[in-house]
Amino acid sequence: MNHDTEAAARTAAAYAALMAGHELGDYVVQRDTDAAAKGRPGSEGRAACARHCLTYTATQAVTLYAAHRLLGLRLRPGRAAAALALSGLTHYAIDRCATHWPEDGPDAPALVRAAHAAGKGTWLQRDPGAPALLDQALHKACIAAAAVLAGAGRH
Repeated sequence: MNHDTEAAARTAAAYAALMAGHELGDYVVQRDTDAAAKGRPGSEGRAACARHCLTYTATQAVTLYAAHRLLGLRLRPGRAAAALALSGLTHYAIDRCATHWPEDGPDAPALVRAAHAAGKGTWLQRDPGAPALLDQALHKACIAAAAVLAGAGRH
């Protein structure tokens, strides 16, 4: 297998592992109290979101490490750590927008304002399922970037 094919295979496997960790971390591991509070203003919301993102990232670390060991991915530890940091930090930024997606105004979180500026405001206000769909789309895009970071490079 040539270098490009190996990197593509590592990246695809890393994406699958990170997505498995995402599903587990976001839906199975996340505490209900943190899910309810993570978008609240102030220290209560920040602490709930931080707790969720720590368990979320730990879950992704377990699934990525399992794939690395079981599939012989030969991921570089620094790249894997950077990928997990990227996924965890972006997850925090996105999840702080929880319950705020329909808001339109200067006090809304920056990602919410960006979504409205991109023309998603009407959808976010009209469709009760839109906030969750946008949230998950953003998470998946960030996970894809993390997978590329984990899988790229010469090994």
